Amino acid sequence: KPWYNGNKGEKMEALDQQFGVTEAGSTVEAEIRAGVTTFLTMAYILIVNPSMLSNFGATGIPFGDALFATAVAAFVGCVVMGLWANLPFALAPGMGLNAYFTFAVVLGMGIPWDVALAAVLVEGVLFLVISLPQIGWRTTMINSIPTDLKIATGAGIGMFLAIIGLREMGWVVDNGATLVDLGATETFVYDHGSLISMVCLILTCILMARGQKGAIIIGIAVASVWGWATSAYDPYNDFMAGGAGWAAMEATWPDLTAIGFVGMPEETMGAALGALGDIGSDGGTTLGAFLMVMITFLFVDIFDTAGTLYSVGRQAGYVDENDELMNSDEAFMSDASATIVGAFFGTSTTTTYIESVAGVEEGGKTGLVAVTVGVLMLSGLFFENLFQNIPTFAAAMALVIIGAMMMRQAADINWADAEMAVPAFLTMVIMPFTYSIADGIAWGVISYVAIKIGMGKVDQLNTVMWALFALMAMFYLGPGDQNTFNWLFDTLGLN
Repeated sequence: KPWYNGNKGEKMEALDQQFGVTEAGSTVEAEIRAGVTTFLTMAYILIVNPSMLSNFGATGIPFGDALFATAVAAFVGCVVMGLWANLPFALAPGMGLNAYFTFAVVLGMGIPWDVALAAVLVEGVLFLVISLPQIGWRTTMINSIPTDLKIATGAGIGMFLAIIGLREMGWVVDNGATLVDLGATETFVYDHGSLISMVCLILTCILMARGQKGAIIIGIAVASVWGWATSAYDPYNDFMAGGAGWAAMEATWPDLTAIGFVGMPEETMGAALGALGDIGSDGGTTLGAFLMVMITFLFVDIFDTAGTLYSVGRQAGYVDENDELMNSDEAFMSDASATIVGAFFGTSTTTTYIESVAGVEEGGKTGLVAVTVGVLMLSGLFFENLFQNIPTFAAAMALVIIGAMMMRQAADINWADAEMAVPAFLTMVIMPFTYSIADGIAWGVISYVAIKIGMGKVDQLNTVMWALFALMAMFYLGPGDQNTFNWLFDTLGLN
């Protein structure tokens, strides 16, 4: 009998059988409790991701559409992961790639948001194909990249998130002489968003250090209420408005009577499919630029997913002595499927969350944990008005904390080996200072291969690294002011 039929006892028994809860040494109640715990640690994505993707209308993506896509992508990813892979791993649109999507691709490169979504869609399809056990490319690719470069990619994304967060908090501002500067601290008073965000950032860190579940969402809530109660000045909103002044950029209370279903995404749903025909057309995005963006999404998605799955899998006891993850094919394909669904509805790459470890620590062992998280993610569909009124400085504070969490892995880099330390450092430091994950990855790979060639250690370079080196170099070299890809595609009439 299906789990949704029968009385409560029969439903519990059916859930037990569906996910093998008792066999895994757990109970249905414990699995649901673990799912709630995981949800609380990552619920911030329902606030941060739509804010990031819409960026106050600068990208062209409506906040409501981004919220719908975020919730649905997380729901689909979690449910597929739970039912297919039966693993306690939760998914949602990934931090880092959403920032790259907004600030580097759409606002930086000027690529229309629908074309950027098309790049995510194509990346998801390729990731799915690579993950098929019949193809067998996924393991080869993951094992061919030096571990330190993979670690540096994650740490660099953390630095990228941190500088974005500090900028949106008002702590990092433009300076013509030094490039960046500290915000006007002499104006930081109790109703200034910069002060509020820093105080709440410290509060959140204290809560995390004390083991408080949902510390980030608590920090965002405190910063928001403080901002609403004092009509706090929002420095980043002021910057985006061209310096409209204090009174024009005050945090305002949301209309809690307007809570209701967000509605279907009228602008973004299916836009990625329609944009595929614009790539390489007159006045459209060049095929070379599209490939650069798509490859970056694919590279980060594969290695971010692999790192998270194996990290959480080890803690949950699902990685064997041969370093093989149980149901790894299903897990990777679940991740790729969620990315495809998310791109169709209107969000950047969906990936497995390291916050899943919170549910594992709470005793979660099966896919019922992931399904619970997915169902809870749908609650975000009814709070558009509330989430849209979250002050920028409140959500930005979370970016700095997440960046710090991602930087922890940098301790595992072999800093004593210059051959590895310099490429890893370049990967990390170029990302925040160029506002581009792609440039960080590219110069990490290029410098690594170049150093190996200079050291006479060509035999240590595998086919994948040679291919990546050639691919990355072609994005920076070419005749005139074109890179090799754009020159080639122009010559072939594809741009």
